[in-house]
Amino acid sequence: MNRRIMVPFGTRPEVIKLAPVVHALRAAGHHVTTVDTGQHQDAAMSIDVQRALGLTADVRLTPAAGSSRLAALVAGATEALAAHPADLDLVLALGDTHTVPAYALAARSAGLPFAHLEAGLRSFNPRSLEEINRRVAAATAQLHFAPTARAAAFLAGEGIAEERIFVVGNPVVDALRERGIRPVPPADRTGVLVTAHRASNVDDPARLARLVDVVGRLTAIGPVRFPIHPRTRKRLAEHGLLDRLTALPGVVCEDPLPYDDLLSALADSRVVVTDSGGLQEEAAYLGVPVVVLRRSTPRWEGVEAGAAVLTGITSDDEAGRAVAAAHRLSAPAELARIAQLPCPYGDGHTGTRIARLLAEQSMDALLALDEPDYTDGRLPWAA
Repeated sequence: MNRRIMVPFGTRPEVIKLAPVVHALRAAGHHVTTVDTGQHQDAAMSIDVQRALGLTADVRLTPAAGSSRLAALVAGATEALAAHPADLDLVLALGDTHTVPAYALAARSAGLPFAHLEAGLRSFNPRSLEEINRRVAAATAQLHFAPTARAAAFLAGEGIAEERIFVVGNPVVDALRERGIRPVPPADRTGVLVTAHRASNVDDPARLARLVDVVGRLTAIGPVRFPIHPRTRKRLAEHGLLDRLTALPGVVCEDPLPYDDLLSALADSRVVVTDSGGLQEEAAYLGVPVVVLRRSTPRWEGVEAGAAVLTGITSDDEAGRAVAAAHRLSAPAELARIAQLPCPYGDGHTGTRIARLLAEQSMDALLALDEPDYTDGRLPWAA
């Protein structure tokens, strides 16, 4: 059975991960309507990566100026769904940005089922907006496509019916396989890759200053590459830190890299120091150790394997631990150990797995939004 599916995306990570899923869905005969929600306006973070990965938007939205990002995304989602009132069977969204709750709530408002990809990731951080978005997705989704068994267990522990949970892997591994990026032998790697864009890190002047200090100290390991996210560059300039950062010897500051170039830089690095979620997954595939500049992460599998270390940069002590962890993880013995670990995030067939699942007749019952009938005296919790 072929489904009619709307797939929204608004950020660079969503484009990267959804491109192979959309390709697999269409190859299997499903009809897919793609929507660029306009969450990222910078070309390097949106149009350029869409073009590079062959993901063309059927609908391209521009959020209204002057409104909050979430409000604009909800309005855009409502508009996009209103333009397809009878041509859709479900809405499929990925991840934890504001695009996800916007389209989840708009889908349910339109009487359409919602499916969530990357379901079940949990950081257990109540201050994280991404965590809130993930929980909204869990509350609204009829289908939960979990990347790992641990994510599936989190969902089951929250009361999601197990027949609605499917462990499919993370499509970032599909993207990596399609791009042909291969791990580099540890002996051939050099230096450190740094990225940072989380509001909790870059919007706080004290944490941002510590980040600059950490970058300077990482040069003891080797040359440092720092592709600077537009948000981070803006904050560095606002707080008078950009000139200080760019003047650091041994540090190359640059604009966001094209996706293939970023993957090559990652594969060539001895260690990556980042607050990105996607880079934690990509690093695991490439066997590169990760220092996570956060106190928690939704990607626990890397932490459990000892390939990723949580440090944060909320204090000088944490900044010091980040530098120490980078030194320890980039030592030859640790590099060799981590390079041999299997990737816990998927096998590169997530897109085809989802396409096959959605084609099954059994999905009809799971996608149905039928009103329950308890007029016979049954109680839902006693079933």
